[in-house]
Amino acid sequence: MDVDLVVPMKHPRDGKSRLRGAVAPDRHPALVLALAADTLAAVTSTARVRRVLLVAADPVAVAELAELGVEIVAEPEEKTLNAAFRHGATLLRQDDPGAVVGALQADLPALRAIDLTDAIAEAGAERAFVADRQGTGTTLLLSAPGAPLDPHFGPGSARLHEASGAIPLRRKLPSLRSDVDTPEDLAHVQSLGVGKHTAAKIGELFT
Repeated sequence: MDVDLVVPMKHPRDGKSRLRGAVAPDRHPALVLALAADTLAAVTSTARVRRVLLVAADPVAVAELAELGVEIVAEPEEKTLNAAFRHGATLLRQDDPGAVVGALQADLPALRAIDLTDAIAEAGAERAFVADRQGTGTTLLLSAPGAPLDPHFGPGSARLHEASGAIPLRRKLPSLRSDVDTPEDLAHVQSLGVGKHTAAKIGELFT
């Protein structure tokens, strides 16, 4: 079964706070946008993904990302990550109540469509999640068809998602597990091979 994905995004100047300092402050927003652009480009090229809804703190600030084939809506009144995921899932389910809905982070610039496809296939019709490479966070959460997404993102989210009944996916999925929170993470995704937007931006920022 194909999936509809919700991707949340803060204003680029506010996103990825732990990455702040890796580049000059005035260039930080451009790097955040590049990370998201490569994530979304990979997602929209994945055959098993039907729709992508970007839930943005400021839709105008990320409007250029619509060119990648995603729909952009404003975040809800409650300004939290889990509220953004719930809001997006509700909007998607209005059009297809029986859909599989997923929650995906926007900072996966090395993402390969094959890893996302493999994760969807492994999940089958179960509520499932992909832990990050450290094993503590979550990069992807998938609902069962028509069932609640029930996101628990934040510190220790992998443990929280498993405790809530989601199945941890076991395939390697290296590009899907490699989100970017720190300068070390940025170096790691470069070793995997980042998408063209991040590669170009790193070339500008570090040369």
